[in-house]
Amino acid sequence: MDDIKSKNSKQNDLILRILRSTRCHPNASWIFAEARKEIPNISLGTVYRNLKNLIRKGKIQELSIGNGLTLYDGDLRSHDHIQCMVCSKVDDVPHLFHSVAFNQVEEATGYEVVSRRIEFFGTCPECVKKSKAI
Repeated sequence: MDDIKSKNSKQNDLILRILRSTRCHPNASWIFAEARKEIPNISLGTVYRNLKNLIRKGKIQELSIGNGLTLYDGDLRSHDHIQCMVCSKVDDVPHLFHSVAFNQVEEATGYEVVSRRIEFFGTCPECVKKSKAI
């Protein structure tokens, strides 16, 4: 039993470390490829199980970006995201208006706000450059 527990913990720790060491918002296949560099026999199913476990424990964020695509974010600090409508890349948005938005929403609705998620959409610099080159 201890071998199973330590193996799962090792895999869990590795996946968390991978997510916290990158600024990109990877999908499970990317995480799987990175994890195989350290644990060559890890399965994609194991990666998915550990991702679900980390989400449940509140250690990572799951980003559903449409078209059935799911990305993961190891940065738990309060921040928003911007998604490219051309290539679906997701980037972090600098923390610009967190407390003002909370106060205004609370005053307007009477709710006590505990969190928020704002998503921006546009065209990333790489896709803009490609479109101008055509």
